[in-house]
Amino acid sequence: MIDVLGTDRDEIVETVQLMIEKRKIYGHLHILDEREQEVIKSRFGLSGGKEKTQREIARELGISRSYVSRIEKRALIKLYHEFYRVGS
Repeated sequence: MIDVLGTDRDEIVETVQLMIEKRKIYGHLHILDEREQEVIKSRFGLSGGKEKTQREIARELGISRSYVSRIEKRALIKLYHEFYRVGS
């Protein structure tokens, strides 16, 4: 694969790991409410776009940056608990 792509081995591994992690996240987004999904997708570039800052998201949604931060934190905690709950 490295010979074909002509890139650094570590770069390939990181890219593949990122793709796997994004799939995991997509598989669990349903546990978030609509606003939380919107913030997480924008913040981490999950909708195919670039990653956005909390300030950019706040401007787009017409809310404060600190509120975006709270939404993001709440969503990440929900995702964390979903990923690492006992029995998964």
